[in-house]
Amino acid sequence: MQKIIKEAGKILQEGYWSKKEVYKKGSVDLLTEYDIKIEEFLSSALQELYPDYTIIGEESAKSIEAKRAIYIDPIDGTTNFVHHIAYTAISVGVWEDGKPVEGVVYNPILEEFFYAKRGEGAFLNGNKIEVSKDSKLINALLATGFPYTKTKKGKDFDFVMQTMANLLPITRDIRRLGSASIDLAYVACGRFGGFYEVNLKPWDVAAGILLVEEAGGRVSNHKGEPYRFGDIIVASNGAIHDALIEHMSHWN
Repeated sequence: MQKIIKEAGKILQEGYWSKKEVYKKGSVDLLTEYDIKIEEFLSSALQELYPDYTIIGEESAKSIEAKRAIYIDPIDGTTNFVHHIAYTAISVGVWEDGKPVEGVVYNPILEEFFYAKRGEGAFLNGNKIEVSKDSKLINALLATGFPYTKTKKGKDFDFVMQTMANLLPITRDIRRLGSASIDLAYVACGRFGGFYEVNLKPWDVAAGILLVEEAGGRVSNHKGEPYRFGDIIVASNGAIHDALIEHMSHWN
């Protein structure tokens, strides 16, 4: 699987430096021909490698659940990809019976290959990684993201703005890189103490969740309950998790 994803990374690199057609899936949600090329390549190669699994890709998914599934985000951070900002990655997560068992987040622009396998740890470019040791929010650098639905200024928009207002004064700072899979990978390797976001899809988080857990961190929803696809996701080093949740805006 790692070899296949590195091959897909060459397509991403080619597209990153090339002139490309940009399409709109929504008012601010972008798509390029390279999203399609990478997903088609990965879907074909991974289906051959994992014949008994359902391939669920961002650009072609008809369902988001299967007993055995491979979740593919061909370019997580397409807006960054289009604007030549280096935080863009391929994310592939293998799930069985509702749990992640193998995951890769690969940023070929920065040459960072994150990999985890259930029970075997998490790694960056072959070196084992661990979450940060920060035990206080004021020492923690956090990450978050903004939903595409922000244009409607609905309940999720209010959650984003109020939660940021709650957390910004009591943390080291908050970053918004524009790629949830990279945010989760950065929690796993200790660069971020925590990450939260609303309105993410399974392919955004399927690999990153395992990275965080295998690096010694914790993943839940905003109430501290086990995370399920569709929930607000909260990931951290574990030590600041409860404090982080306490400052989340109310959400029913």
